[in-house]
Amino acid sequence: MQLNEVKAIITGGVSGLGLAVARKVVSAGGQAVLLDINDEGGAAACTELGDAVSYIRTDVSNEQQVAAAVDAAVSRMGMINVAMNCAGIIGAGRVLGREAPMALDFFAKVMHVNLIGSFNVCKAAGAAMESNPPGADGERGVIISTASVAAYDGQIGQAAYSASKAGIVGMTLPIAREFARFGVRINTIAPGIFWTPMADGMPEHVQESLAASVPFPSRLGKPEEFAELAAHIMENGYLNGETIRLDGAVRLAPK
Repeated sequence: MQLNEVKAIITGGVSGLGLAVARKVVSAGGQAVLLDINDEGGAAACTELGDAVSYIRTDVSNEQQVAAAVDAAVSRMGMINVAMNCAGIIGAGRVLGREAPMALDFFAKVMHVNLIGSFNVCKAAGAAMESNPPGADGERGVIISTASVAAYDGQIGQAAYSASKAGIVGMTLPIAREFARFGVRINTIAPGIFWTPMADGMPEHVQESLAASVPFPSRLGKPEEFAELAAHIMENGYLNGETIRLDGAVRLAPK
């Protein structure tokens, strides 16, 4: 698939990694519909990127909202052939906190947004892609999810987050095997420590400490580098069923 042929839905698409992917797609001549719950960010993204994008307020953990957003994206662009899952929440907290054990509702919320939300989009996007005309090698679409290095070496306080991201890694291959019959590829990116709006709000000494923990290059990842990998996955038709770490060789310490 060439980037100028991309008609994408991008969750979490109005900031951070999702917005970087949208910029990459649009700069190459593709189109995108951004699904997020940040109306102000959605308006800003549409102003920046122009007619090639639109914004739909969507809670990815809500089955009906995602299905409606996918239908609207198909109506706007004629089809969707890429779905990019970038929506997520951090969900930091110890299982046995100082005052009380972690509330089950807290754990469930992280799972609902990160894991169930990603599954929800995979399901709805895959159903829409089934009817796409086949391209090279019979390909009808590409779905890319975002996990995290925390899926492999989660830190203390990341039990909920790590579990949600490990679930994304775990469902990548079985969905890729299932969707192979109608030509839809499934891959996942597991980013390390990246410059995102969250990192921008950290004190400078925390930013420096995080950068120093990365073996090489000793800095935080750039959203543009994430977008470049996402673009390569879209373009490389033989890349399927894989989770790729993008992390400068970092391995998270226990805390």
